[in-house]
Amino acid sequence: MSDVLTRIESGIGRITLNRPRALNALTLEMAETIAAALDAWEGDGTVRFVLLDGAGERGLCAGGDIRALYEAAKAGKARENESFFRAEYQLNAQIARYRKPVVALMDGIVMGGGVGLSAHASHRVVTERSRVAMPETGIGFFPDIGATWLLSRARFEHGTHLALTGEAVGAADAIAVGLADVHVPSEKLPALIVALKDCEAAGLDSCLTTHTTSPAQGLFVEAQAWMTGCYQGDDVATIVARLAAHEAPLAQAAAKTIATRSPTSLKITLHALRTAEALGSLDACLDREFRMALVRTPGHDFVEGVRAAVVDKDRAPRWVPARLDAVTPADVAAFFAAADAKPPLWVNPR
Repeated sequence: MSDVLTRIESGIGRITLNRPRALNALTLEMAETIAAALDAWEGDGTVRFVLLDGAGERGLCAGGDIRALYEAAKAGKARENESFFRAEYQLNAQIARYRKPVVALMDGIVMGGGVGLSAHASHRVVTERSRVAMPETGIGFFPDIGATWLLSRARFEHGTHLALTGEAVGAADAIAVGLADVHVPSEKLPALIVALKDCEAAGLDSCLTTHTTSPAQGLFVEAQAWMTGCYQGDDVATIVARLAAHEAPLAQAAAKTIATRSPTSLKITLHALRTAEALGSLDACLDREFRMALVRTPGHDFVEGVRAAVVDKDRAPRWVPARLDAVTPADVAAFFAAADAKPPLWVNPR
């Protein structure tokens, strides 16, 4: 059976990620299948809108298939990873600019590439089971799929917190940070899907509102003050010091979490966030993230991070350099200079 199920049901273009044993992790072939379906439906007058969900009970999508990226990186197959990132990021842009509504059901785990498939949709639904995250600094990478654009626009430095710690948040916080729109209890999702089949695109908001409830309060309400104060500025070490010194237990926990992440990933992530607004658009951020990915995936920290998290699962990555103070401003500048020299994402735009 296909890893992506595409079909038209009652005027809805339905896309279901269908790798439940792999938590619906995204592959090149899956990205290409989704893009082709969206292309076909955009000009099809019988399709009113698109509905995206994931098979199984665990989540929409855990992200890109990082084990495949790891194997390709170890084997020196940079072209394979380049093809994946190009297809994935172009798909993210396609969803963001799609001329018909796209409803994403973000039930369960939604991480990395799963956020890329859903957070750029026009209507983003979370449930009490949602766990939304960009955990890339923990595998020696950086928040991609347009996340530097999305997270840089969040209020109260919530996006900086998610980007640096990589921690997962629930429905209320996903809405607060701008990665989701409404909360629907998971038990109501089947009824919502039935209702959507009788819903015209113009009445989509009303249909969703009928099934929407207020989510349980998240962490960001009480953390707003210390996040705003601690995460300001352009220096990761200063941010960590503020967090560690703060009286809030969650701030101290964030400092400890950040200390386990790749120092280089932390510094390039913060720079990418702080400069995203100047790039001016999602497309420009995706283009830069693509170039960054081409530099980052062949390197030590990405391979080591995936090894520790996914392959050997010892949770003990050996980062190089191992300390924040060993990553200099010149190192960060050299990384972005190398990224700038890579081919652009839009060589073959959709």
